[in-house]
Amino acid sequence: MTDEDVDNLLENYKRHRKAYSGFMNNVIDFFKSDNDGLLDHDGHFVVHSVKFREKATTHLEEKIRRKNTEGQPVTKENLFTRINDFCGVRVLHLRLSDFELIHSAISNHVSSQFWAFAEPPKAYTWDPEYKSFFESLDVKTEIKESFYTSVHYVVKPNVDNFVCCEIQVRTLFEEVWGEIDHDLNYPVKTEVIACREQLKVLAKLVGAGTKLVDSIYNSIPSCDQKDQQMP
Repeated sequence: MTDEDVDNLLENYKRHRKAYSGFMNNVIDFFKSDNDGLLDHDGHFVVHSVKFREKATTHLEEKIRRKNTEGQPVTKENLFTRINDFCGVRVLHLRLSDFELIHSAISNHVSSQFWAFAEPPKAYTWDPEYKSFFESLDVKTEIKESFYTSVHYVVKPNVDNFVCCEIQVRTLFEEVWGEIDHDLNYPVKTEVIACREQLKVLAKLVGAGTKLVDSIYNSIPSCDQKDQQMP
């Protein structure tokens, strides 16, 4: 692929950028605190925070060139299907148990035909316990040797629309690991063996931290129990 071909693809994306930006804002709005579907049984909003980004053209160019080396060239005809993360929303939550509610809210929004899945949701993890948890919710799960953990959704306004937005859902602990790994080990893996090994250790600490958070919250008596204990 020539530089001119790549430039033409970038220009094609720029022509549709407003449509992607508009839908991304729609996705962001879904995760605001006035969404009753994201409140737990105690009325607490389970989304801690939301991050978002539109793909920079420099990063898009890198991705196009990288995909072209994989033997499946990106063309004008397949640009918007081969690449589905022109815009992305990252949803962060505190407890692993919060994920079930977030997953249910997204699935219900799709079932109600406000969105459509561009592809089935998929979870990535290194932890067999996490794998069992995600699969219990009928989320296809892949074990990642890189120790990456996150659940990915790709949604679009309706089944006939090519505009889509990637949603990544992960815990705050997983976000810390992901940011460090992204800086040091992505998209090109670091050649420093010690760094790779330490990232794996950090992933295990992060996983233990998330489980500990759930354990701490589960150790607190429910409101009903506390009421019963009051004199």
